[in-house]
Amino acid sequence: MRENFLPLSRPSIGPAEIAAVTDCLESGWLTGGPRVQRFEDAFAAAVGARHAVAVSSATAGLHLTLLAAGLGAGDEVITTPMTWAATGNMILAVGATPVFVDVDPGTLQIDPAAVGRAVGPRTRAILPVHFAGQPADMDTLRAIADRHGLALVEDAAHALGTHYRGRPIGGGTTAAVFSFHPIKAITTGEGGMITTDDASLADRLRLLRFHGIARDAWTRYGRRGTPDYEIVALGFKYNLTDLQAALGLVQLGRLEEFIVARTRVAGWYTEALSAVAGVEMLAGVGYPARHTWHLLVVRLPQHDRDGVMQRLLESNIGVGLHFKALHLHRFYRDRLGTRPESLPHATRASESILSLPLFPAMTRDDVRDVADALADAIHRDAA
Repeated sequence: MRENFLPLSRPSIGPAEIAAVTDCLESGWLTGGPRVQRFEDAFAAAVGARHAVAVSSATAGLHLTLLAAGLGAGDEVITTPMTWAATGNMILAVGATPVFVDVDPGTLQIDPAAVGRAVGPRTRAILPVHFAGQPADMDTLRAIADRHGLALVEDAAHALGTHYRGRPIGGGTTAAVFSFHPIKAITTGEGGMITTDDASLADRLRLLRFHGIARDAWTRYGRRGTPDYEIVALGFKYNLTDLQAALGLVQLGRLEEFIVARTRVAGWYTEALSAVAGVEMLAGVGYPARHTWHLLVVRLPQHDRDGVMQRLLESNIGVGLHFKALHLHRFYRDRLGTRPESLPHATRASESILSLPLFPAMTRDDVRDVADALADAIHRDAA
């Protein structure tokens, strides 16, 4: 057993990040200001979008995007149940109803055929989730959205740096929403980004992220600003700070370094886990894609997943569950009444998947420790 605990994830923070945050502290401008603007510009360029709007979290980004796209009471949004709470919760937060459809059993990406079958008279949007670092089939989803006049909003919390058919995720749809939580590809501590090619949507998002005030703090309190302001819409306090943007700018500059490291670790896992009976890695998507390995999700279809997870923790190996499908949670069962058997692939995955440690600083020895502990846990389960 390992002497030290190996966490599920650990952010890569170095001297450059610390220096950037220190410079921001010494500048006297800590909230939304010039660094946020630079971060937005750099992020838009990195993902090939025309506009980027920084927010306090990806959850806030989903909330604002759905509001700005005009979603509300009586509307339906088709989405996947294999996602974090924020995806479904924010659909409900704007008054709309999530319509869960099943996933591909191999990749756990949303099934476009199921999306097409679920479109109805109240459908207003499709909200795919790019699962674990691979992209959903955006061409097929875009065709469905175009055919029915629907918004296409991407939950890209797992997908910074991910490519679909040679193009980075982040442009070409209504909007994409990214996360900067410490477990993600880059971090700002907490935070998120919305990207879009629609200038009017970007303007609406900027308005809603700061109380519906027509001019932000940097404009009002900068050298050429005046403190006057006008509230023109019901908005929220969802802005990113300059402190966070200072960290994000350095992290964004290291994105390719992080992706290369994650891919290397994933390769070690592929080799090590091939010798562990009863463990299945997720399948690769069947179209050209760049996998950024946000998560290392495996399936244990013949074993007690919860028991294996507990044994891994006892062996000083961190684990995660991404995800227990939303339609299986009590809140959504009571609210929507979706039956487990109606989404068989998502239901089965929820019972058998777990996430193993994966972050850029991991070593080959770390991966061997995980594989050995997993093999031992499975052997004990089978005994």
